Amino acid sequence: MAKVALVTGGTRGIGAAISKTLKEAGYTVAANFAGNEEAARKFTDETGIPTYKWSVADYDACKAGAAKIEADLGPIDVVVANAGITRDAPFHKMTREQWQEVIDTNLTGVFNTVHPVWPGMRERKFGRIVVISSINGQKGQFGQVNYAATKAGDLGIVKSLAQEGARYGITANAICPGYIATEMVMAVPEKVREAIISQIPAGRLGAPAEIARCVAFLASEDAAFLNGSTISANGGQFFV
Repeated sequence: MAKVALVTGGTRGIGAAISKTLKEAGYTVAANFAGNEEAARKFTDETGIPTYKWSVADYDACKAGAAKIEADLGPIDVVVANAGITRDAPFHKMTREQWQEVIDTNLTGVFNTVHPVWPGMRERKFGRIVVISSINGQKGQFGQVNYAATKAGDLGIVKSLAQEGARYGITANAICPGYIATEMVMAVPEKVREAIISQIPAGRLGAPAEIARCVAFLASEDAAFLNGSTISANGGQFFV
């Protein structure tokens, strides 16, 4: 029986690439989304991957969403915590609302997503947790105190879950993408994009599929001894 994978923020950008790649690798995939129903319908029409709507910032919604997926598809074996938002502003102009919204989605959202399925993974003696962090959680970024804080915090979650889950056959790892050619990045002015690329030794943006392939590896049996680790997929832009 195919393993079931939940991908949050799984219908657009990097998340969509992850969902498609996992399906191609033989997983039964459930893609979560928060708001864009039109994009979710189009995604399902194109891929056949079912979508489930809830906000990862809402614990009860995450718990109910996970229960619905397990009723529809079976126990969740793989969680890819990809959902994230930005509310950028220089620190002196950042509002409490901008801070809290990002914390609730990008940091607390990882807890909300993993916590409901963790007991089942422990009981079944198997689980794969993959958290999509960011290069900016490793090095910081002007105007992203909130975002950088959450993405750095996600790495702490992964390192701790790895220690708790290892004896139960559960691994927890993170991927820190650099600048990836998503709709959001491609929508910025060309001069800004060129300035970004000039900082990347590889001389190009990453492709969503390149991040997705990292996820597929971490979810696989081949990565069973890789636990608490961070893959920095940034074209050589930053080293830890």
